[in-house]
Amino acid sequence: MPEIDFVELFARKRPEIQRSGTGEMVAAVLRQRIGEGDLPPGTQLAEEALAESLHVSRNSLREAFRLLAHERLISHELHRGVFVRKLSRVDVLEVYSARIFIEVAAVANCPADHRQLESALHAVGQAEEAALRQDWSRVATENLAFHQALVDSVGSKRISETSRQLLAEVRLAFYSMADSKAFLAPYIPRNRLIAQTLLSGRSAEAAELMRDYLNDSREQLSEALGLE
Repeated sequence: MPEIDFVELFARKRPEIQRSGTGEMVAAVLRQRIGEGDLPPGTQLAEEALAESLHVSRNSLREAFRLLAHERLISHELHRGVFVRKLSRVDVLEVYSARIFIEVAAVANCPADHRQLESALHAVGQAEEAALRQDWSRVATENLAFHQALVDSVGSKRISETSRQLLAEVRLAFYSMADSKAFLAPYIPRNRLIAQTLLSGRSAEAAELMRDYLNDSREQLSEALGLE
């Protein structure tokens, strides 16, 4: 299982945690680190080390664990501790059913002049640059940022929060692919095509492109997990 130096990780990516709502804020920090690939499946979330690294109490950390377990991002193993979850094929199918429902509707209702399209295109550009550097972990991060930007166009905090939780699970599923480049590279131009189709005012067409995209991704990931 992966061993993470939490002190080094949070020194590089120092979170801002305030006293009010500490458990929720710690959960948000860990969710983001999972979503950006810093905490891969199987990582043990050692309570003492994490509490010291984040400068929070163990009670706050346990509250964060409770929230993340509810979101299916971590699991408690008896007599062993807390670990970042490894998704199953059933998990992927359920997550993608929710993604298709949310993201296709978000794209279908996104106007050509929505400011979130700029964020989506920025994520595509960052992914293209990362691909040139062969940084496929960053490509994965920017891929999910693209999808989150489009969901954010809905303007609902609740829907955006749900999407962030789903995309964190998707990031865990990405680890099932043996060849990250072969899996991720074809989706970069598909992301750009969806954004450009939206910019041209063809939202219905963009929505169908997104539906096909998510169906293809679901099939690839579920097939990989079905072989494990």
